[in-house]
Amino acid sequence: MNQYKTQHPRKEENPLSNAISRLVQPGPKRLVSVLAATAMLGGCAIQPVATTLAERQAELPDQRQAMFQNQEALAGPVTLEEAMARALKYNLDGRLKLMEEAMAQRQLDLSRWDMLPRLTADAGYAWRSNELASSSRDVVTGQQSLVPSTSSERSHYNGDLNLSWNVLDFGVSYYTARQQADRVLVMSERRRKVVHLMMQQVRQAYWQAVGAQQLEAKVEPILKLTQAALDDSQRIEKERLQSPLETLNYQRQLLDILRQLEAVRDELAQAKPRLASIMNVPPGDDYTLAAPTGFSLPKLPVAADKMEETALVNRPELVEAGYNERIGLDETKKALAKLLPGVTFQLGANFDTDNFLVNNAWNNIGLRMSWNLLNLLNAGNIRAAADAQYEVAKQQRLALNMAVLTQVHVAYRGYIGYKRAFELSGKMNDVDQRILTHTQNATRSDATGKLAEIRAGASAVMSELRLYQAYGALQNASGQMMATLGLDPLPTAVGGYDLPTLRAAIAEHEKTLVEPPKQAQ
Repeated sequence: MNQYKTQHPRKEENPLSNAISRLVQPGPKRLVSVLAATAMLGGCAIQPVATTLAERQAELPDQRQAMFQNQEALAGPVTLEEAMARALKYNLDGRLKLMEEAMAQRQLDLSRWDMLPRLTADAGYAWRSNELASSSRDVVTGQQSLVPSTSSERSHYNGDLNLSWNVLDFGVSYYTARQQADRVLVMSERRRKVVHLMMQQVRQAYWQAVGAQQLEAKVEPILKLTQAALDDSQRIEKERLQSPLETLNYQRQLLDILRQLEAVRDELAQAKPRLASIMNVPPGDDYTLAAPTGFSLPKLPVAADKMEETALVNRPELVEAGYNERIGLDETKKALAKLLPGVTFQLGANFDTDNFLVNNAWNNIGLRMSWNLLNLLNAGNIRAAADAQYEVAKQQRLALNMAVLTQVHVAYRGYIGYKRAFELSGKMNDVDQRILTHTQNATRSDATGKLAEIRAGASAVMSELRLYQAYGALQNASGQMMATLGLDPLPTAVGGYDLPTLRAAIAEHEKTLVEPPKQAQ
């Protein structure tokens, strides 16, 4: 007998195809397997995916368009009122705070719904692979007493609509909604603070940019004149027409003037982009500022003896601290409410398609009370933690009061100092301008050298620059004083939020904050 049996060639099997064929076979077990495999594969498929350089570059045009879209183009010279109006309407930081305030309002709308009863709709389908059968056993003999029977179909539909209301949840949701309402007010005060700081920055940046625009045409001629004198001196040095030491000293003075003028030009070139960023104008765009007819000294709207009271009443930080104190108090009440028992009222309508049921549709009503008794043991700690949070909020408010009082006095002293500095800069500028006039007249009569004219011209330009810088610092100190007192840059009621309306409102408000103007020197 042949020990080797003839074997028929076997068809080569593909493990993957066999697994797939088993999964796709009909039946609930196969369906469960498919769903489980899909869920596992889906969970493993999530991996970190970094954005590529090409993707980031492709997003740039859309981001730039989003930054400056829906904005009115600049038309004509920009006034201070125009700059303030554009900052209020288009500044991205201000728009961000406005959106955060709107988001807080939406969260308040959501929290109000938490106080309503729960209305739950539920529907489903049930299927099992065999009968839901049961039998009975005699407890004395241990023998089966009844044949197995069933009272449920293998497949049926069911659904219910339940209305439930928990008194404890209502109380907690009520205090949560009150806290959220105060948070809306907190976001409003934070937006006010951003507006105050923004208006302060606009004042300083605007007058620095005005100074840059006014002096731009004066710096270039002196730079050219200084460079020409330096070239002549270097030619004289090569030809040995003067003493080397005298020539080098002359060149050193010219280079020192040239260095100062270059620093002034670089500083002037940065002024307009700073103002453009506050107005949300593309920094590379060129624009013109309205030339001032004089320097109007700012006037404080509040007497010195009323400043402390005004700041304590109006400062956004202190108003926000008051709201935070109310939030802390509601947190204490909410913590105490959680210690109470919860009473739940329930009302529902139900249906089931199971044919074994005598009544396929029914209504139900219920009342249930639950109480976490362990919370009673921890009641002291819960209340102590809530009270501590409230006390912290109160102490924060007191600390802010002291900080605000200090800021009021520091800002007021700074304002007085900058006002004196501006008046002194005006007198110095007047003297330097007259020196330049006399020097130019003497140069035409050949009574003095070119170096004296260059030096006088450079001194006059830098003196005028210091005048604009001093005025910008004074305006900044005035804006800081307004922000320290918590006074808004707009009237209480504004007819609209478009640029013309904002400009008119700001211009009307600014009239009350200036002294009679002095003519420009």
